[in-house]
Amino acid sequence: MARHRNPLHPDLPPVWRMADNPGEAILRAEAEAVALENAELRDRFRTLNDLEEQQQERRGVTRRTFFAGVAATMTALATSQFVATRAAFGVAPSGTLIHVFLYGGLDGLALIAPADDGYLRTHRPDLVLPDEGSIPIARNFKLTGAFAPLKPMLDSGQVAFIPGVADPRLSRSHFQAQDACNLGGLPAETGGRGFLDALLDLLGPGTTFRSVGIGTTLPLSLVGRNPTLAFNTVGALSLNGDRKFREPTANAIRELFTGIDHPLEEVVASGLRALAQAQQLSATPYEPAEGVTYNGPVAGAFKELAMLIKRGANVRVATIGTGGYDTHENEEPHEGGYLYRKLNDLAAALASFYTDLGEHGNDVTVMISTEFGRRVAQTGSGTDHGHGGPMILVTGRNKRFSSSLLGTWGGFDSLVRGDIPEFNNMFDVFGSVIKARFDLGDADVASIFPNHTFTPMQLFA
Repeated sequence: MARHRNPLHPDLPPVWRMADNPGEAILRAEAEAVALENAELRDRFRTLNDLEEQQQERRGVTRRTFFAGVAATMTALATSQFVATRAAFGVAPSGTLIHVFLYGGLDGLALIAPADDGYLRTHRPDLVLPDEGSIPIARNFKLTGAFAPLKPMLDSGQVAFIPGVADPRLSRSHFQAQDACNLGGLPAETGGRGFLDALLDLLGPGTTFRSVGIGTTLPLSLVGRNPTLAFNTVGALSLNGDRKFREPTANAIRELFTGIDHPLEEVVASGLRALAQAQQLSATPYEPAEGVTYNGPVAGAFKELAMLIKRGANVRVATIGTGGYDTHENEEPHEGGYLYRKLNDLAAALASFYTDLGEHGNDVTVMISTEFGRRVAQTGSGTDHGHGGPMILVTGRNKRFSSSLLGTWGGFDSLVRGDIPEFNNMFDVFGSVIKARFDLGDADVASIFPNHTFTPMQLFA
């Protein structure tokens, strides 16, 4: 008898008895095995639900018994490789904020710097932005020529820069500063909740894709109470496994979690809706606008967001993270150098993104920040960790910045032990961008940043 057992499931008849055609017999056996396994998981989950009710009603079930059931059920769910997410519908689009984080600590003086400055020539002779090829901006500053792809938007008031951005709670530790920047304060102050997640409370419900993080992991800025999605590409949001079994598996999961009177029922149902919408959005290859190309990882992330925005996914908040800005050596801010190429890739990606969006980009604002700046004086061929760093703002045609250089700049006479100090508070900048983008009040914005007194900045004309 042993040789007649079905290897896929002991309760199934032998494979050869399941169809006349061997190929069809194997497919049917696999499908019925999946159905049986799902039925077993459904029974296990219902048992868990009963245990939970008994435990709550103190009917002789210990917490150990209950959590053992939870662990077993969650293990079974994990092996199904199902991605769960919540979804809400019915909100009208009213603009998008994209936060780009430059991990490593961008040297702000390699991006923008006072023109023809003697202090810079003395203390960083090899890293001074050259006059030739640099782009003049407001208040006698110059911008690296790497940002030439954004020159038309700069001229139309859609690009601006803020120097000396920091907060007293930021240290010179990458990890500590990155966490504080993304949380909107220290972990103890925020409870580990990201500032963009707190913003979502104020924006109200939205679509499945109202909050997305482009990347392999969810950034801390989006961690918290609200549903969000993290992915490299929209097309990657799918059930794993052989394509021919994806729809039957989704149907089995839907049946498994229907009518169970448990919060996971809605989580799973909305997760399946997210998968369905992702499949719909990526069903046809995305073609950017004529003449637009996206080159490199950062550009690829912007391409995914362009597709979502243009195809009506109603993205409200999105994040992109990119590293490589910890330039202790071989910083090379001149044309053809390492940092120049990094900044040029970023500028080109932004230019492609807004060109691709066209009219869809009118209400899209991009806010680019880094965990800290770098010291003014060069150390060998690079710079060490410092304090006040730069921020870059880019916006659609429906808004214009009041200047290409925003905020306060106190000059090099104000340096603190060789560092650019906090001329402009990071969370005031974040909050002022958020306030303008979503037309929020000062009190609402202040609630996003615990233990910080929000002082609005005039950024837009």
